[in-house]
Parts: sequence; structure tokens; C-alpha cells
Amino acid sequence: MSKKIVLATDHAGFELKEHVKNMLLNKGIEIKDFGAYSYDSQDDYPDFILPAAQYIADNNFVGIIFGGSGQGEAIAANRIKGIRAAVFYNGPDEIVQLSKLHNNANVLSIGARFVNQSRAEEIIDLWLSTSFEEGRHQRRIEKLDS
Repeated sequence: MSKKIVLATDHAGFELKEHVKNMLLNKGIEIKDFGAYSYDSQDDYPDFILPAAQYIADNNFVGIIFGGSGQGEAIAANRIKGIRAAVFYNGPDEIVQLSKLHNNANVLSIGARFVNQSRAEEIIDLWLSTSFEEGRHQRRIEKLDS
């Protein structure tokens, strides 16, 4: 499991981020929270996601980001070199596993409008416990990062 997990969200994922933050802290996991720190319906996800993604890339950490669908947040994060953000909005568990096994996703973007708190806990535990398979997949990651 990562030594530190980075969190970030806009207003749409604020409540779920706070829940996940408490869950991770209760498990003894160190958190770096890039906000939002309070609910503001007018905030913009790039203001939180881009600095978090840059921090993840610079420090080789993993992150969990949140938004309404998680799509815009993943798009923003993926603009940062070295970030491989995968979106989860309550599909099959295998999607989350494959994001780590085959793509070594270092960011999980969760669509808070589609994932409740208990489901988020399950999927985060699964994602954090899944390891990169390497092999032929490492070659592909290197091509993405070059």
C-alpha cells in the first residue's frame, strides 16, 4: 500500500472525499488533501485536481480524486505527465483491478454521483491492494511516459 495517498475533489465529490479521508486515516494511512476543504457549489475541479496530480507525479504517490462523474477530473489529471488516472462510477470491480494490473493507474477518479460511501470503501480497498502486473504492460507504460 502507498505510503501516502493524495486526495482532491470539487464540490460534487466533497462529501465522499471527506468520508474516504476519514476511512483512510482510521486505517493509519497518511493523507495529503488538496481540497476542496469546504463545500462551494461554484468551485472548479481543475483548481484542486491539477495541483494534486502534479504532486502525485513529482513524488511517486497515488491519488484518489472525486467529482460528479469523475470524468472531467480524470481528464484534468491525465494532462500531467506521469499520471495514469482511471475512472470508476460503479461499474464492475474488474475495471478497477485492470486499471492497476495492466495500466498501473496511479490515480483513481471516482464519480461521487454514482458511488455511495460503502461502495467507495470497497473499491478503494480493492484498488489499493491490486499490484501492477508489469511484463508487457511495463513497455506500454514507458511509451505513454516518454
